[in-house]
Amino acid sequence: MSLNLQDIRAAHKRIRHISVTTPLIPSMLSGQAGYELLLKLETTQPTRSFKIRGATNAIESLTDEQKSRGIVCCSTGNHGRAIAFAAKQMGITATVCLSELVPAAKVKAIEDLGANVRRVGQTQEDAILETNRIASGGVTEISAFDDAGVIAGQATIALELFERRFDLQNIIIPLSGGGLAGGIAFAAKQIQPRVHVVGVSMERGAGMYEAIRAGKPVEVEEYPSLADALGGGIGANNQITFKLCRKYLDDIILVSETDIYKAMRIAFQQDCIITEGAGAVCHAALLAGKLKLEGATAFVVSGANVDMEMFQKIINGETLRLGDVEIGT
Repeated sequence: MSLNLQDIRAAHKRIRHISVTTPLIPSMLSGQAGYELLLKLETTQPTRSFKIRGATNAIESLTDEQKSRGIVCCSTGNHGRAIAFAAKQMGITATVCLSELVPAAKVKAIEDLGANVRRVGQTQEDAILETNRIASGGVTEISAFDDAGVIAGQATIALELFERRFDLQNIIIPLSGGGLAGGIAFAAKQIQPRVHVVGVSMERGAGMYEAIRAGKPVEVEEYPSLADALGGGIGANNQITFKLCRKYLDDIILVSETDIYKAMRIAFQQDCIITEGAGAVCHAALLAGKLKLEGATAFVVSGANVDMEMFQKIINGETLRLGDVEIGT
């Protein structure tokens, strides 16, 4: 892997024509937390998710010949939307492969951006196989996380955090395949080695957590989750993010579906934020009493691409059913 702070600073300049520098705001939950809590609102990106950073950097790093052949990706929704958005801006053909677990609202958002959408199978692994098949025909594949260009793009969040608050002592990040958490952790430790970095995922189907616990990438069973964007494994041939997360994350915390449900409500009620489940897992860890921290702390609120009908039920305190799990207040 070739990744350094210079690459990340170059990515920050490269993506500015599409990505935005997102706000870092105080949370109304600082008093409850017992320390200064700040929210990095990636929900304000053009595609309402941090994924636009990595997608833009990866596409911009391609050669003209690669761009002319088109691009393909596998996604749980947000990466596909970011790829579709950036590709449209640059006039590049994009294909996005998704499993049936991806919510319909996310699928429609990708289709509305003009990308070719392939719905394949019931798991992320099924969608990955379709992506690989298309890529074998000469189309350039851009991984949702295990790609140096994608990781450098996501890691630009760390630059923005420390530009605003060099005194940050903790950064709490949603964790899935590790492009976001691994990238931010790597960059943050280069800038401020003593910063404490924590990844947060859901209890069932936490691919990176299970891989680190096993000491190698492993398959995980996938379940319906409010944090659907965090679903899926990290890939048997993971080249980059497994090593980054194992080396640079200080801890990984798992939260339940009930924790996430409550966090989505509280984030809306207290911080006036609409967030998808994956974007609320840091709030969930706090509210569940799983974060014992001191000093200035930043939560990365990763995305806002939530089905609004479901979100309305959550903020109203109505019961939801996800597969075999019933969730409510």
